[in-house]
Order: sequence, then C-alpha cells, then structure tokens
Amino acid sequence: MKDVAYEHREVKRARYAVAAVFAVHGAVTGSFATRVPWIQDHASVSPGQLGLALAFPALGASVAMPLAGRISHRFGARTALRGLLALWTLALVLPSLAPNLLALCLALFAFGATAGMSDVAMNALGVEVENRLGRSIMSGLHGMWSAGALIGSAGGTLAAHLGTDARLHHALAAACLTLLGLLACTWVLDLQPAEDEEPPPRFALPPRSALLIGAVGFCAVFAEGASLDWSAVYLKDELGTSAGLAAACTTGFTLTMALARIAGDKVVDRYGSVRTVRTGGVLATAGGLLIVLADHPAAAMAGFALMGLGIAVVVPLCFAAAGRSGPNPSQAIAGVATITYTSGLIAPSAIGTLAQATSLVVSFGLVTFLSCGLAVFAGVLRSGDRDRPKVVADRPRVRSTPDQP
Repeated sequence: MKDVAYEHREVKRARYAVAAVFAVHGAVTGSFATRVPWIQDHASVSPGQLGLALAFPALGASVAMPLAGRISHRFGARTALRGLLALWTLALVLPSLAPNLLALCLALFAFGATAGMSDVAMNALGVEVENRLGRSIMSGLHGMWSAGALIGSAGGTLAAHLGTDARLHHALAAACLTLLGLLACTWVLDLQPAEDEEPPPRFALPPRSALLIGAVGFCAVFAEGASLDWSAVYLKDELGTSAGLAAACTTGFTLTMALARIAGDKVVDRYGSVRTVRTGGVLATAGGLLIVLADHPAAAMAGFALMGLGIAVVVPLCFAAAGRSGPNPSQAIAGVATITYTSGLIAPSAIGTLAQATSLVVSFGLVTFLSCGLAVFAGVLRSGDRDRPKVVADRPRVRSTPDQP
C-alpha cells in the first residue's frame, strides 16, 4: 500500500513537471515569434525570402522527429527529454545571429529539428503520465504550452518595445528557459525500455493507426493555422474593420484556444475523446459558417471564437490516442506530429493561394469543410478511450527508475 501511495505521489509530481516542460517549450516559440521583424531586418531578407525561410522549421521538425523515439530508447525518457529540451531552448539564439538568407534557413532548420524532437519526447511522457493517472491531462498540458507561448510573446513584445537587440534578448531568454527546463526535467518519469525491447528504427513510416489519427489532427491544425494567420486579414479586407479590431480578433481566437485547452480535460474525462472531438467539430463547423456568411465584424469574430473553441483539444487528444494505438508510442506520436506539422506548414500558403485565385471567403469555406471532418472521423480516436487504467500502475513495456533529484 505504501508503494502504491509513493508511486501515486511520484506520478502526480511528474504531471506538474511535464506541464512545466510544456510551458517552457511554448515560451521559446513565443519569444521567437515576436522578434521575427528584427530578424528579417538583421538578415536583410525580403518578405518573400522570409516566407521561404519560415518553412524551414517545419522541414527540420519533420526530418528529425522520427529520431526522438530512438534517442529515448538509448538514453531513457528523462535524460533524452533533458537533452532535447536544452537543445531547443538554446537553439532560440540561432535565428537572430543569421546574417543572410542561407544562414537564416540553416538556423531555422536546426531550430525546427530541436523543436520537433523535444515535442515528441514531452508528448510521449505526457501520455504515459495520463495513462498512469487514469484521467485526461493532455489538453491541459497543451494549454500550458499556449500559456508559455503567451508569456514568451509578452516578454518579446516588451523587448521589442524597448528596442532591445534580439541577440541579447534571445540569449537571456535561452539561458533562463534552459535552466527552468533542466529543473523541470528532474521530476519527470524516468522511463526505461524493457530489456528485450528492440530499439525503434531511425526512420520509419508512421503506422496506419497514426495516419488515421494524424488525418484528424491535420484538419484541426489546418483550421488553426488559417485562423491565426488570416483572421485579422479577413476582418480587415472582407469586412472593412480597423487594424486594431482585426488584431483583437486574432488575440481572441488565441485566448479562446488556450482557455479551452486548460479546461478541456474535465470535458474529456466526462464525455470521452470521441464525443468531445465530434462536438468540437460541430462547433468549429458552425464557427466556419458564421465566418463565411458574416456581414458584420461581430459575427465573424464570434465565428473565429467558436472555431478556436471547437479545435482546441483535438491535437492533444490525437497525441494521446497515438500514444495508446500501438506497441511503440514514440513512433506513433512522431507520425502524428509530422502530419500536424505539415498541416501547419501548408495551411497559411494554401489559404493565400486559394484567396488569390478566388477570395478569402472561399478559402474559409475550405476550412469549414475540413472542420466537418473532425465530426465525421472522430471515431478513429476511440482507441484512446479503451483500456484506460483507472488506478496508478506500471506499464508492461517500460520500467520507471526511482526518482533521484
């Protein structure tokens, strides 16, 4: 009984530690995003060249993410996450040092590669903690990522307002976030492979289950990317609003997603992954219809808020379902992550290309159509609701070493 109580305390502590890791990961993204204009000026690149360079993080992530499982197998989950997260936080300094387009592309490729590998490692640990607790936590973890991104963005906004050199800003931010990340990793679960477990391949195609789950995540991330990058433009160009009101729409969308993710675990525990995503798909579709039919800014803003509410918990639940869909959680999570990263990469440009040929209204008609897919195909997440442990218990595929701060 004492051992069970001790393990329960250990898993609860690991939950808070992983949540802190998610926040640190998000803070790096927020810190980078706010200084992109400074980086553009420093590297002397045109808007078109900047758009090309900003495709490299997703490319780096897609290439490197399959390696995360093998690294975790080789070094253990805690050590792997500690190293990969430190590489990600330290990589924050690279883009601001780039003096030209080529250097910026290479820096952003490394930036994305470290982001993707640490993303897979922390999601795999999050799924393991969720399994041991026997209740949903993945939505809240991704909510912590959003909170971290908001904090990082706030710091970057202040640094930009004060005219601080981004190289100094990012060096200080990287040092602080690296220390926080290393501290948080001290208390995550130290999962080790079973003695007879074969190491995952360096590169492998995602399993079929991950492809199906990833397709649901693709729809959600496409809607997220389109809304984040184009909601302000939509209100300004299609509905003639002021720049301030248009920006407020994007902020409202982001805030809605963050709040929904933080509160989403209680909904998932009560109704299950499938019903939650199916309902979210209905809300997102309703939001999309409001957007494309809106003749007043308030209606469009309500539509974007509904869109954010509907898609908020989909990606966390996709990662959770992937982690329970087969014998190699890291490989399945890497497959889902690759698909969602690809969606985030192509969504903004696809919306822009379609808008150039037709209109933004038609572009968001496509987003609305993809949102319907969440409701229709939510059933592929059903594996995430099966055999969820109701008490803290060891998983047969791994062993956890005693905590040693």
